[in-house]
Amino acid sequence: MWRQGRSRARLRAHAIDPALDPSSYPLFTILARHDSMPMSQLVAALELDKSTVTRQVDAVVRLGLVERHPDPDDARARVVSLTEVGRQRVDAVVASAVAEWRARLSKWDPDDIRTLTELLRRLETSSD
Repeated sequence: MWRQGRSRARLRAHAIDPALDPSSYPLFTILARHDSMPMSQLVAALELDKSTVTRQVDAVVRLGLVERHPDPDDARARVVSLTEVGRQRVDAVVASAVAEWRARLSKWDPDDIRTLTELLRRLETSSD
C-alpha cells in the first residue's frame, strides 16, 4: 500500500511538472488547500526541517509553480503561494485523483466505505 502511494505521488508530481521532484508533492497538497501560507506554517505542516522546505520551495519557484511574497504581518518572514499556473496544474491533478478514487470506491459496498473511514480516523487519532 505504501509503495503504491509513493508511486501515485510520483506520477502526480510529474503530472504537475515533469521536472518536479516527487518529494515536493506534499508541499503542493498543502498549498492547494490554502491561498497562501507563511513559511513557518508550511514547515510545521510538512514536519520537515526548515532547510529542506526552503530547498523544495526554491526548486518549485524556479519551475514557476510557486512564489514567495513578504508576509504582511511580519516584515522578516515570507509567505508562499501557488502561481496561477501552479494552481491550474495542481487543481487538474487533484480532480483526476478524486475521480480515480471515486471510480474505485464506487464498486465498494457503502458499509465497507464507512468502516474504512472509521478505521482510518481511529488510526490517525491513536496515540504514538
